[in-house]
Amino acid sequence: MDTYREDNMPYYDAEIPRHLRTRRKMIGSPNRMLYIVIAVLLFGVFLTFINIFELRRLQGHHGSYGSAIVEGGGMADKIQPIVWINAKNIHSGYLDHVLAVFSRIGYMRGTESSDWDVLWSHDYPFSKLRDVIQNIKPHQRVNHFPGSGFITNKVSLALSPLKHIPRAFKMPADRDALLMYAKEHPDTMWVQKSNNHRGVKITKMQDLDLSADKTFIQQYVDHPFLIDGRRFDIGLYVVITSINPLRLYVHDSEWLLRFCPHDYYPFDPTDTDKYVIGDDYTPTWQMQSLKQMHTELSYSHKDTLMNYLKMNGRDGAKLQRMMYEGVLEVLLNKEEKLVESTNNYKSSLNFFEMVRFDYVLDDELNVYLMEVNMSPNLSSGHFKQNRLMYEQVMYSMLSLVGVARSTTISFSQSGEIGQDMHMADMDLQVYNEECATDKCKYNCEPLVCKLCHRCLTPANKVHLKYGAMEHFNRRNFRRLFPVPLSQAAVSEWHPIEDPGFNNLSDANKMVTLWFNGKCMKDAAWCS
Repeated sequence: MDTYREDNMPYYDAEIPRHLRTRRKMIGSPNRMLYIVIAVLLFGVFLTFINIFELRRLQGHHGSYGSAIVEGGGMADKIQPIVWINAKNIHSGYLDHVLAVFSRIGYMRGTESSDWDVLWSHDYPFSKLRDVIQNIKPHQRVNHFPGSGFITNKVSLALSPLKHIPRAFKMPADRDALLMYAKEHPDTMWVQKSNNHRGVKITKMQDLDLSADKTFIQQYVDHPFLIDGRRFDIGLYVVITSINPLRLYVHDSEWLLRFCPHDYYPFDPTDTDKYVIGDDYTPTWQMQSLKQMHTELSYSHKDTLMNYLKMNGRDGAKLQRMMYEGVLEVLLNKEEKLVESTNNYKSSLNFFEMVRFDYVLDDELNVYLMEVNMSPNLSSGHFKQNRLMYEQVMYSMLSLVGVARSTTISFSQSGEIGQDMHMADMDLQVYNEECATDKCKYNCEPLVCKLCHRCLTPANKVHLKYGAMEHFNRRNFRRLFPVPLSQAAVSEWHPIEDPGFNNLSDANKMVTLWFNGKCMKDAAWCS
């Protein structure tokens, strides 16, 4: 605060010009004039303090997550949506972008006792917070699905007999099967991993510990595709928005690229920096063949890679197709387990999950899924340049699942009239000709008739509305399932003759048929 002092010089009447003396008499004595000035200044300082206090209050209301946390119910809960961040060492930096995005979309932080709208848990929450989630309210969302460990668990994934996963054997239970396979494939190199994936190292068959409990042995992907002599992996951000029926999306505008710190050749299995990608990976902007496209031309990581492949005569579109197929293959394989786990809770509508699928490539551009990461890293603490990618991924994901919303009230809390504003029953209608026939007028058994207004069950209607909202809010995400088809492909599609369709669950058949029906009406729904 500023301080004020009086002049200590003596004051003489004779020094006052004659033409000012009348004005002095009107004002009064010098002391009185000084008091008035001081009073005005103090009042101004008081107003300044009031303005500063109000500004800080508004900043706390709309800004930083470092400010107040809502502890319980009350009117504050109604002003802004609330996110409960459940994680260790929240302010150490690894959640800075998560906190920033939630703040920018209008959320304030709360606790377990708050009437929270979103539970963002870094760890799998269904053990420690089981009682809380068992009593979840319809409007509350959780960023994990029950049973998602069937996808993200290293052993469960590695042992899945799927096309894009290298062959693996659990020790010591699969010892004999491994020995038989190794005899038939003598040139295969192996990696023995603990169940938590620590200590990865290439090992010769004779040096493997076949009696080691809580380990698995996996085929090593040799002859990798290299850029500037470096092995690398590709990370895809994948979001599951529904399990039964399945709705699945991939972040299509950007991928994570990570290069090994050391050149692959001359190969030395004792130098793990040649083939293991850790925290100290080499980023895209440090790769000689890629840095100009990424930094000077402002290409995304994905576009940089795709352009590099095209310049070198490789088929990037085929690479993308194989990776996306691999994601869907895993989800369909684990779907039944996830449905069973989700059935233990009130509704599957409360859950969503983002994971990261990590692929490596061989020199023929075949793809191999190495792991699926739960709560993938979204911290740019190691590489500041990754901030934009992480925040865009986070924002697009929250938009896709309806957490970042354009209205003050969530879709689930909007009531019938409010929900109709977003998505009315007539917006769901497909196959208009079929629904107008006697076939569907008097019978709801045919699958196509189940999509007609009179046959739609309340549960199916809700799932279709959520699917429609996701389509409009998906931003940089693209649908992987139901599998998108072009209008031309849909017009020639015959479900009865499609073995892939016939192998789907009834719920997945219905949502697939619905999306194809929307595609026939509007090409914007075909992707």
